[in-house]
Amino acid sequence: MVQSKKQKNLFLAFCLVPTFILFAIFTLYPLFSGLYYSFFDWSGSSSNSEFIGLDNYRRLISDAIIPQTIWHDYFLVITKVFGIMILAIFFAVALTQLKIKEAPFYRVVFFFPNIMSVVVIGILWTFIYNPSLGLVNSGLEFIGLESWTRPWLGDQDWALPSLVLPSVWAGIGLFMLLLIGGISNVSKSYYEAAEIDGANQWQQFWKITLPLVWPQIKISILYIVITTLNGSFIIVQIMTGGGPNNSTHVMGSYLYQQAFVQYNFGYGATIGVMILILSLLTVLILQFFMKREKVQY
Repeated sequence: MVQSKKQKNLFLAFCLVPTFILFAIFTLYPLFSGLYYSFFDWSGSSSNSEFIGLDNYRRLISDAIIPQTIWHDYFLVITKVFGIMILAIFFAVALTQLKIKEAPFYRVVFFFPNIMSVVVIGILWTFIYNPSLGLVNSGLEFIGLESWTRPWLGDQDWALPSLVLPSVWAGIGLFMLLLIGGISNVSKSYYEAAEIDGANQWQQFWKITLPLVWPQIKISILYIVITTLNGSFIIVQIMTGGGPNNSTHVMGSYLYQQAFVQYNFGYGATIGVMILILSLLTVLILQFFMKREKVQY
């Protein structure tokens, strides 16, 4: 069907304008509102607000808890990236290269946590870590390691590391499927040629699979980093509430505490600006270091 230029423009406007309006309402407006309120002393529930300039940012710099929250966030970022990607790559390669008959079943099993709410996952793992009835302590007692048992989420040294396991468990399935899609698109002729040349399975993985699925790996790492820096507060809030003694507070949970518990909404908005800046800088740095030429054989 031949369409005039006017008809094409109308069609594009019909598709793009509603999307832009929703983007402006749910993304741009909160973004600029947060930046605006970061210059005010406001409780978030009253009509009175006082312009205080950069005082919230000065408070941010001198706040002793902020460096802890930044370290906790990046601890979760690093452990999740390594934990999720190593396991996701391992299972993706195993389910595609080893010709396992039950592969479709395992895909469903690994992906199942991704369809669960983060709240459900947090509650589930809170029971698993329960000092008296949880599976972790019960399992350690069963194998004779009673000295290793502890109140995992109530121990200041172990509370933060304890959040890594549920976070990794919940994230493997999605990235495993993404990598399976990438590996499935690699031509089998490459592997056949490699076998003829005498390459073993490990060499095939390093020289063929890994370079050709690098775009999927890069996207996965960036997605994990972004979602962790902006969304890890949910599981923290459910499982530990930032405790004990602020040992698990991340930037998002500290923002929530300041804005919605202590009603320092202006200061909470300032923390939000910090999260945005750190997220952008982290993504830009990662994109620079993970940049590589497209591999073709």
